[in-house]
Amino acid sequence: MSRTSIRQDTRAWKLQVWVSFGVAVLLCGTGLAYLPGADLDRAFMVMGYMFCLSTAFALAKYVRDNEIARNDTPMWGLVVWGGFALAMVLTGWGLWRMDVNPTYKAFLGVSWLFLISTVFTLAKTLRDAHEAMRAERDVA
Repeated sequence: MSRTSIRQDTRAWKLQVWVSFGVAVLLCGTGLAYLPGADLDRAFMVMGYMFCLSTAFALAKYVRDNEIARNDTPMWGLVVWGGFALAMVLTGWGLWRMDVNPTYKAFLGVSWLFLISTVFTLAKTLRDAHEAMRAERDVA
């Protein structure tokens, strides 16, 4: 009888992923909460960060769903990739054009990119856990 090995992430890896995502959210939230300038600038940046966050999760899911074979229509791919690109470009443009200290811009920019990178790692980790759970259920 053949035994199937189901690979799962370690608890240490899962902790690192969640802590990194939490730190990124905390840094972004702190930077946006104390953003000097007009309320409209702050509102624009909060919307931009949320737009980037949601489109990054959507992109991660789209890429993973179509890893082996194309499951989605080309139009959906255009919407997902276009939405992510638009979110990143508009948020970057808003950050670049904002009239604040360059050091503050650098903090917001680095924390924003840290947030986006942790989203992809978190999405992959969650998807791996889901697939491992399904595989264990199918084997049992």
